[in-house]
Amino acid sequence: MALATRGTDQRPSMTRTLWGSTIGKKTVMAVSGLIMLGYLVAHMLGNLKIFFGPPEFNGYAHWLRTIGEPILHYEWALWIIRVVLVVAVVLHAVCAYQLSRRDLAARPSKYVHKRARAGYATRTMRWGGIILALFIVWHILDLTTGTVNPDFQSGRPYQNVVETFSTWYGNTIYIVAMLALGLHIQHGFWSAAQTLGVGSATRERVLKTAGNLLALVLTAGFIAVPVAVMTGVVS
Repeated sequence: MALATRGTDQRPSMTRTLWGSTIGKKTVMAVSGLIMLGYLVAHMLGNLKIFFGPPEFNGYAHWLRTIGEPILHYEWALWIIRVVLVVAVVLHAVCAYQLSRRDLAARPSKYVHKRARAGYATRTMRWGGIILALFIVWHILDLTTGTVNPDFQSGRPYQNVVETFSTWYGNTIYIVAMLALGLHIQHGFWSAAQTLGVGSATRERVLKTAGNLLALVLTAGFIAVPVAVMTGVVS
């Protein structure tokens, strides 16, 4: 009985087995990526409220902190969203790194015939991920804590955005990051669809088109804000 118990205890759990497998890591990447994608769509729509003026944009920023009241306390919902996003980002990054290392270990020697298309997509995703990780840190320090924004004013999000995009470096960092985001979404959306199951050739074409359109809309939507500030449309 004791030996049988030890043998049972030594069996890996389903969670550990899933996490240790390549398909498990790809599934975690796909699900975490879709969580972040949903947030990006909502975030872009919120950003576009800046075109309706300070009251509308500042009101939206205040609403984010009062979601769920009175059931939830002030900023609780916002912190829940932040925690979920942090977990999604960490899981996404860890799985990407581990899959990359596993892929390199599986093919220590170079292919005789180079796979240019696959190699381009892989490099784009890798460098795009690094650029976006660095951008997230800068973005938080700029518009959340105001650490790197010398003109930051607490409680005035509209003015803080305008101040950031009134500088050449603020525009450069943001636009480069958003272009990297667009490429990341374009490749990542299709990769997630393949992992979760495409189903048919028709659905494959639809998902590819949807991924391309989504990447284009999100990139244009995010970049519209700094461009509007640079051109004086928003001031």
